[in-house]
Amino acid sequence: MSNPKHYQLIILGSGPAGCTAAIYAARANLNFAMITGLEQGGQLTKTDKIANWPGEPNEISGLDLMEKMMKQVRNFSSDILLDSILKADLSKRPFYLKGDADEYSCDALIIATGASAKFLGIPSEQKYMGRGVSACAVCDGFFYKNKNVVIVGGGNTTAEEALYLAKIAATVTIIHRRDSMRAEALVIDQLKKTTNIKFELNSFVTEILGDEKGVTGVAIQDVNSNATKIIEAQGVFIAIGYKPNTDVFAGQLEMEQDYIKTGYGAKTATSVPGVFAAGDVASGYYHQAVIAAGSGCTAMHDAKNFLSSLEK
Repeated sequence: MSNPKHYQLIILGSGPAGCTAAIYAARANLNFAMITGLEQGGQLTKTDKIANWPGEPNEISGLDLMEKMMKQVRNFSSDILLDSILKADLSKRPFYLKGDADEYSCDALIIATGASAKFLGIPSEQKYMGRGVSACAVCDGFFYKNKNVVIVGGGNTTAEEALYLAKIAATVTIIHRRDSMRAEALVIDQLKKTTNIKFELNSFVTEILGDEKGVTGVAIQDVNSNATKIIEAQGVFIAIGYKPNTDVFAGQLEMEQDYIKTGYGAKTATSVPGVFAAGDVASGYYHQAVIAAGSGCTAMHDAKNFLSSLEK
């Protein structure tokens, strides 16, 4: 192990949680660095339009919003490091982080590496990402008012997002590869009672169709008969779950379904004193940028209080 660059505080991640933590850390005059990861701005940069960000009365793209946040961070600090952490040792302080480009150590650590939506893995999915393909109904549903949409998945998240979309879209078609959904019985009853929700069970998406304007439909195949059909739609929502970006901390922090558990004393404190988690990496339910940003502020204050306790 060489001489790692040392900071009072390191913030991992450059999404809404990481950026907010960095802004507040700078205002608190802490010696800190934000390690952005290779995808600066996080998952939000893949969202085509945002209409529910406070203070933005007009639609804004996720990329533009994150560029504004990153610019604000740079106004306060120059210690913004483009690196991706490959290894971490949280067994003792200072904590040690090995990146692709350099090595680092810190007295306190905020993990804001987010969670990545799981996708189908078909080429056409990436082709129309942000042009009709989305992983967040609450984020993007507004843009499909009176249009036809499909949603892929079969759990509670799928059901809840389908009910949400049904209030906006003309029709919502749920596509699920099993013969029944895995959602709670009460929620399934609500789905069946909602007249503009349709079901395509025992089916999976083989291709997302579109043109230069965006998505026009999906091709699906029956798992039993192999019969194929096309469903016309202007929006495709993928709701098959999220994968928190926590692999590098496996076995070092208490987790639940790969999400970092918090609340060990302070609200964002993890099972290792001095390590804090903010945003989607610590939440398995609320995947909203404004909530992530708020938790980034909370994590910074929790980290500052921890650092202050070391000085006593």
